[in-house]
Amino acid sequence: MELWLVRHGETLWNREGRLLGWTDLPLTPLGEAQARALKGRLPALPAYASDLQRASRTAALAGFQAVPTPALREIHFGLLEGALWEALEAPYKEAMLRFQGFAPPGGEALEAFQERVLGFLEGLKTPAVLFTHGGVIRAALRALGEDGLIPLGGAVALDWPRRVLDRLA
Repeated sequence: MELWLVRHGETLWNREGRLLGWTDLPLTPLGEAQARALKGRLPALPAYASDLQRASRTAALAGFQAVPTPALREIHFGLLEGALWEALEAPYKEAMLRFQGFAPPGGEALEAFQERVLGFLEGLKTPAVLFTHGGVIRAALRALGEDGLIPLGGAVALDWPRRVLDRLA
C-alpha cells in the first residue's frame, strides 16, 4: 500500500538544535515556505496529520485537509523536551542515534513510541499522505530495514509494509 510520509517544515527549536516532541510550536517563515513548496508534488490521497500545529499547518499549506491524528505525534521527550542536542548527556545521544533503548525521564520510551506509530500504520487500509515528524518517519523506515532522517519539509514514499519507493527532499 502506498504511503507518503511528510516531515513538517522548520520550527524555531529545529533551527536551534533543540529536542522537539510534544511542545506545540508554529512553523518559522522558512518552515511555511518548505510546506508551500510541497503543493502539487504529493499525490491526491486521503491525508492524516499529527495533531501538533507544525504538522497540521504543513498539511494545510501543502493543499491538504488532513485528519488530526495524535498517533502521528513525535516521541514525548519528557524532561529532555527543549534540551539542546549538543548539551545532552552522551548516553541519551547514543540511544537516540542507535534508535534503541531510549527512555527519556518523564517521557515516552522508544519502544512504546514505535508501537504507537506502527500500530497506526498497520491499521491503515487505503493509500494516504501522512504529515508528521522526523521520529515517526524514522520508525517507519526502520520497520522496513532502512534508517535515516528526512529533511524538514521532505517526504518519503513507501510501499507499506514492503519497501521504500522514493524520497522527496
